[in-house]
Amino acid sequence: MNRIIGTYAGTEPGPLVVALGGIHGNEPAGVHALEEVFRMLVREPTLHPGFTFRGKLVGLIGNIPAYQLGLRFINQDLNRIWTDANLRRIELTPDGQLDAEEAQFFAIIAAIQAEIRASQADSLILLDLHTTSADGGIFCIPADKGPSLAIAKELHTPVILDLFEGIEGAILRFAVDGNLQVAHHPVQTLGIAFEAGQHDDPLSVSRSISAVINCLRAVGCIRPEDVDNCHDTLLRQYSANLPKVTHLRHVHHIQPEDEFRMRPGYVNFQSIQQGEHLADDIYGPIRAPETGMILMPLYQPKGTDGFFVVQ
Repeated sequence: MNRIIGTYAGTEPGPLVVALGGIHGNEPAGVHALEEVFRMLVREPTLHPGFTFRGKLVGLIGNIPAYQLGLRFINQDLNRIWTDANLRRIELTPDGQLDAEEAQFFAIIAAIQAEIRASQADSLILLDLHTTSADGGIFCIPADKGPSLAIAKELHTPVILDLFEGIEGAILRFAVDGNLQVAHHPVQTLGIAFEAGQHDDPLSVSRSISAVINCLRAVGCIRPEDVDNCHDTLLRQYSANLPKVTHLRHVHHIQPEDEFRMRPGYVNFQSIQQGEHLADDIYGPIRAPETGMILMPLYQPKGTDGFFVVQ
């Protein structure tokens, strides 16, 4: 399977936008959305002769072997290994001794750095497309509270702040910290994750398409007048009655041996009360540490986070 879903370059200078789908292999909506976005971009100049595109959009599949099997990961969560320590360790490991995700780690770095080298852009925007195992509202997560947050607000969905303080090894923080830089071509790197809804909901593809289009508009790749307002309408519709901004308060980390089991029926942004019985594991009931809203309750076999609490 080709890692590159598609590329689209304009005739005018602009940022390099790298959109990543399927970094968790059981989340195909982002990949399908990017396939459709590239089809749309190819058609657009014919439908609207005044259409212009600035910079370049590149779509990548993250975890190819897991995506082919429909699994979140093969050996370890690919979106939890992006650390300086892992980078140094993997660099010293012979190729034949790398596990599936470690090999993908290096391949993704190589693909992004190749695009940076080929680009004349002075900024890199990494858009990481996801879905969740639970139903409920959609949301986005900026990698910083500066320029990345400004882009996230343009997606017209709830924004979760401080989430990357609660998890280690996400690709967005790794990128924003400068680990994707190449010699002689420094770029300002921004990062946004977008959660489009439940894994198997067909509308998760549509919402991911709208997020990509709005991101391209927000960073100046396409003009506001070239964007159909249906994308704003769709994202606002599924964000209605949800908080515009929340902060991470708690993450319940888990290990496979814990035999974590989320109690049924929880959805994203559902209100919970301190002490509420949320889940169980081999040690007994797991209760909410404080009052707030639950986010990403785990309803799939693989994962390292049982649930998040935001306020």
